[in-house]
Amino acid sequence: MAERSWWHGQLLGIDLETTGVRRHGDVPVSFALVRVAAGRVVERRLALVDPERPIPPAATAVHGITTERARRDGLPLRAAVELLAEELLEAADRGVPVVGMNLAYDLSLVDHQLRACTGTGLAEAGWRGPALDVLVLDRHLDRRRPGGRRLVHLCEHYGVALTAAHEAGADAEAAVLVLLALCDRFPVLTATGLAELTEQQAAWHRAWVERAAAARALDGGAPPAADEGDWPLARPAVPAPVAPVLPPDRAAVAAPAV
Repeated sequence: MAERSWWHGQLLGIDLETTGVRRHGDVPVSFALVRVAAGRVVERRLALVDPERPIPPAATAVHGITTERARRDGLPLRAAVELLAEELLEAADRGVPVVGMNLAYDLSLVDHQLRACTGTGLAEAGWRGPALDVLVLDRHLDRRRPGGRRLVHLCEHYGVALTAAHEAGADAEAAVLVLLALCDRFPVLTATGLAELTEQQAAWHRAWVERAAAARALDGGAPPAADEGDWPLARPAVPAPVAPVLPPDRAAVAAPAV
């Protein structure tokens, strides 16, 4: 019965703001871990991260975090990555599902950076989920509805207030609330255990990638990357190049204007 009532128990929302969109090459500049129990937020853990490289202006334009601010106020990159991994592993040990929007990005980025820092990824450290990705769930359960699939669109569709898009804490909390709205809308979710749901999402994501690739091929588009169908952790066949770390004299590196 406890497994069947997982949506009433603890959920761990996660969101990262990053230096870019490459899950095997970019790094976090902030993160949020939001614990929800019985539908209510009981704890928020938010932090800036020093990415140890300049934050591109295009990324700052999205989340508002500048290189100067991240260097001044952020956790060291390795400390942040290890903290995130520790929280994810603890949640897995307790059977608490990690919840997010497009988890294959956030979790794969943490996995890649953890391996770069310690030589061991999340799976090797013992993480197996459970995981609940509102993008994958919405895309499968409501395939034919019109409209976008970004978090802001899901919030609008399911009646969830998103107070500050691209702010990690707001995004993490909104993802959990969207999940609970999905549970209200689609009873099949609450009738399915977490382990089964995690396995199903991997299959649903893979099927979506195959459909999207077939549609792109009709227009002469490029085939999917080898790891595009992986969920929730994706590992590249060939490690992506990592941007150089900032030189020791950080003052010599110009930071974007705040």
